[in-house]
Amino acid sequence: MRMNIKEFSNITNVSAYTIRYYEKIGILKNIGRSASGHRFFTQDDINWLIFVKRLKDTGMPLEIIKTYADLKSEGECTNDQRMQLLEEHAEKLEKKINLEISHLGKLKNKIICLKNK
Repeated sequence: MRMNIKEFSNITNVSAYTIRYYEKIGILKNIGRSASGHRFFTQDDINWLIFVKRLKDTGMPLEIIKTYADLKSEGECTNDQRMQLLEEHAEKLEKKINLEISHLGKLKNKIICLKNK
């Protein structure tokens, strides 16, 4: 299945501008081109961009996502390095979640105190 940038944008819910930017900075790699030079995308590109969106949604900086993309393009020999990047990010995310849970608990306690006055 091949699709143009508009279709790819609609499926992934990422703007064409962002798609072009990700290609420019090397997060999207090896994008196919038609004989007329227009980009075309595949299911693998969809899967990759969905993963990139998830990393971004969890707070991973684009420069780390780019590092991950570079390692991925080098092949399976970089699996350990990619695993380490993901493990480090998961650890940071867990700490952030725990901090947010703590903040929420304190906020709820304050609400309870105010209701009881």
